[in-house]
Amino acid sequence: MRHHNANRKFGRKRGGRVALLRSLVYALTLKGKIKTTEPKAKELRPYMEKLITLGKKQTLASRRILESRVGSQAAKKIAGELSTAYKERAGGYTRITKMTRRLTDGSPMAVIEFVK
Repeated sequence: MRHHNANRKFGRKRGGRVALLRSLVYALTLKGKIKTTEPKAKELRPYMEKLITLGKKQTLASRRILESRVGSQAAKKIAGELSTAYKERAGGYTRITKMTRRLTDGSPMAVIEFVK
């Protein structure tokens, strides 16, 4: 039984999934908007929102946790620009917009971006 196993596997082992999420977070923080498959966007959203909330604390410990999870360049942007931009916002920092399916394999596509 798969009770309480709600996360998506993406046909990868744990290390591959972690690397995938890290690369998606990295791309989203640096570009502000990325186009990916809908399941990946839905899996990325809560992870990204928790990182921004962590960055809003503005402590040394939170910065170190951010750096360990996403790398130094993305952590600087999350702790610096993004957390100050969403200082008054209680959550809901990202938006997922569905797009047409991909022509090659029919995968549902989506755009995930930061809310202004």
